Amino acid sequence: MKCTDFLKELNDFLDGSADTALMAELKEHMTWCYNCKVVLDTTKHTIQIYKQNEVYELPDNVRSRLQSAILEKCRKSKPQS
Repeated sequence: MKCTDFLKELNDFLDGSADTALMAELKEHMTWCYNCKVVLDTTKHTIQIYKQNEVYELPDNVRSRLQSAILEKCRKSKPQS
């Protein structure tokens, strides 16, 4: 199995809808492919955070820096007239 094949089947792996043979193949792939294992773990954590639907408060200084960075990025990407 190639990494591209693993990524195509990731959703079915996560929701458990992959058949037994495919599930075994995906698990075997992760035993030697560090990158796909990282993708799987990151995706699982992202789903878990999303399902918890918690609001994470940012410290004021982090919020200000983030807002400034976003505004600066928007200014730079805006076409000049």
